[in-house]
Amino acid sequence: MDALSLYDLNALVRRSLEQCLPDEYWVQAELSEVRMHPATGHCYVEFVQKDPRGNNLVAKARGVIWSNVFRLLRPYFEESTGQAFEAGIKVLVQVSVSFHELYGFSLTVHDIDPTYTLGDMARRRREILKQLEDEGVLTLNKELPMPVLPRRVAVISSPTAAGYGDFRHQLEHNPRGYAFQVTLFAAAMQGDRVEASILEALDAINGRAEQFDVVVIIRGGGATSDLSCFDTYLLAAACAQFPLPIITGIGHERDDTVLDSVAHVRVKTPTAAAEYLIARMDEAADRLNDLVVRLHEGVTARLEQERRRLYQCRNRIPASAVRRVSSAKLELLTARKDLHRSVETLLARHRHRLELLRQRLADASPEKLLARGYSLTLKDGRAVKDASRLHEGDVLVTQVHKGTLTSIVKNIK
Repeated sequence: MDALSLYDLNALVRRSLEQCLPDEYWVQAELSEVRMHPATGHCYVEFVQKDPRGNNLVAKARGVIWSNVFRLLRPYFEESTGQAFEAGIKVLVQVSVSFHELYGFSLTVHDIDPTYTLGDMARRRREILKQLEDEGVLTLNKELPMPVLPRRVAVISSPTAAGYGDFRHQLEHNPRGYAFQVTLFAAAMQGDRVEASILEALDAINGRAEQFDVVVIIRGGGATSDLSCFDTYLLAAACAQFPLPIITGIGHERDDTVLDSVAHVRVKTPTAAAEYLIARMDEAADRLNDLVVRLHEGVTARLEQERRRLYQCRNRIPASAVRRVSSAKLELLTARKDLHRSVETLLARHRHRLELLRQRLADASPEKLLARGYSLTLKDGRAVKDASRLHEGDVLVTQVHKGTLTSIVKNIK
């Protein structure tokens, strides 16, 4: 029987594939592995397709992007999507099918459609946001009140990032000289450590939450392709439920990340985050100045009102005093007349009583009694009231109305 060598069989497969699949095809797949050869510049990838129901692999193929294509394709993809060309993303690529007798089946990538990956990223963001909404935490951080004076600022950033320096410079050189207290919590802003390091920083801030007014997460100078690290559920859930308002200034203008969507305030750059804080201080200062002006105007108006009232009172005092004096004079005259009448009436009543008493005294006087025929007998100048106290031979003087009689006691009965 005729037998083929393995090489002959593989060559037959190669010719058959070249005849059957001569064109280029757009293929949807997920990158499970991305390896760049530093010497040649070629990129070797592995494409997979998973069963959506069980997440099991249903297809897999090796792929290669030659250096002349990869030099153009990678920056185009990353600039368009803001996503690094790395394992774990879904792509739509234009490929040609090839088969090598030694290396076997592979796909050669010629082009890529970033809009497909953008759609998948947007879908993933929507799923995270929907999950947060279903859990009731999506808008919790937005509902926190922003402090009137956000002076004590906890910053999550890379200490060497240019954006952090811009942020500090903007705050320290604000036109009105506001004094901000900035505390840095260092974290990675690109690479695989972004999620874990930001979560660690949030935990550290939460342990000292009473020392801060706001949290600012800033990133400046990094590649746009590093933004996907801010689109994770754990990071979004932690920020959405954080007890302090979070401001993000991640340094991009294309689309909001999931982190931007749950933060209290989202600005474009670290400098814009500093400008936002300064603007809040300006608003408070302007309100305070307005209150000072209104207080000054109110006090001035009240003083003027009281001055006019005092002037009117001063003008009314002479006429009021004249009326009061005239009224007092009239009252005094009336009181004097009433007093005079009262005194006269009282004196007349007492004169009448005195006259009656005088009459009674006159009627009871010894002269009146003697005139009526009574007599007064005296012994030694004292009236005799009891005859038993007399003795024979006592000399008595008897006074009658007209004259006196002297007698000697001879007999006592």
